[in-house]
Amino acid sequence: MSKNSSTRYDRAYFDRWYRDPETRVKSGVAIRRKASLALSVAEYYLERPVRTVLDVGCGEGNWLPALISLRPKIRYTGVDASTYAVERFGKKRNIRLGTFATLEEIGLREDYDLIVCSDTLFYLPLIELEQGIASLAHRSAGVAFLELYTGEDSLVGDFPNEGLQSASFYRKMLTQHGFLSVGCHCYLGPDMAERAMQMEQA
Repeated sequence: MSKNSSTRYDRAYFDRWYRDPETRVKSGVAIRRKASLALSVAEYYLERPVRTVLDVGCGEGNWLPALISLRPKIRYTGVDASTYAVERFGKKRNIRLGTFATLEEIGLREDYDLIVCSDTLFYLPLIELEQGIASLAHRSAGVAFLELYTGEDSLVGDFPNEGLQSASFYRKMLTQHGFLSVGCHCYLGPDMAERAMQMEQA
């Protein structure tokens, strides 16, 4: 998530969009559904349980409780640009301070079974988005759950008023970096793409 002003993503921001029942856009139940989907797709192609997860733009690390409830032995690494989130949850949830543009600089490992970018990619300037996708491509040893939205989608919440691209634009960018869509925001990394049958591809 590109956050030039980390004060925007302070405790009040997370209270509003993730905790307040009247304004939140995602509940724990919804996050668990996404986590279950992403794990299932990754394990289908890996043919074994997911062991490592990289969650970029993770905020407070809200995916971690869902992932642990489904796979108790999973090793989770979060990355976020919110100083509030890292100061409060960094040690407890293994969240590092960083952005999509600095993924090569913060000491990440070279491969992850599952990469998650949920509710975050639409904030990014195109240059930073492509930088991040390029970095994630060579770290994806399984499946990447990449939530990308277009200007034609009906969106509710803290979404930008402009700057969303077309579906064809995003598909071309992901393809250029070796990602292969298998549906529902799930993409096989470059080293896994040959495992998808023709009718599995979205």
